Amino acid sequence: MRLALPAFPVEGGCVCGAVRYRLSGRPRALYACYCRDCQRFSGGSHSMSMPVAAADLTLLSGETARHDKIADSGRTVAVHFCARCATRLWHAPARSPGVLNLKPGTLDDTSWLVPVAHVWTARRQAGTAIPAGALAYDGQPPDHAAMEAAFAAACS
Repeated sequence: MRLALPAFPVEGGCVCGAVRYRLSGRPRALYACYCRDCQRFSGGSHSMSMPVAAADLTLLSGETARHDKIADSGRTVAVHFCARCATRLWHAPARSPGVLNLKPGTLDDTSWLVPVAHVWTARRQAGTAIPAGALAYDGQPPDHAAMEAAFAAACS
């Protein structure tokens, strides 16, 4: 798989337009998560996450609200939403200071988004297929090293 990254910076925002943000640096990875929380948050079979350096994400306008959630992994995750329309924008996982898991569906241009990995596949809904040969984990991966390597390889 070959990914064509856009030129950075890129921008995104919430459904109502109150929150706007800028991502100035290249993501570390892009993966699909099939955990129950992601199914509930998205209202679908999964959601995508894009780990980025927190220093590369700038809030341009609007206010976010925060909800601390115990994830399926047992870890605490700070979930950031638009304070007005409740669009989920990013997570700040306690296990990874300095990293935010941006919700890439909130980017203005989503045409280049292809997950390089799939996590919590044991909880995916019936009929949800994982691409053959894809990097996949039944639950939470021990770390993101393999996903980051797969993303780097797909972008080179």
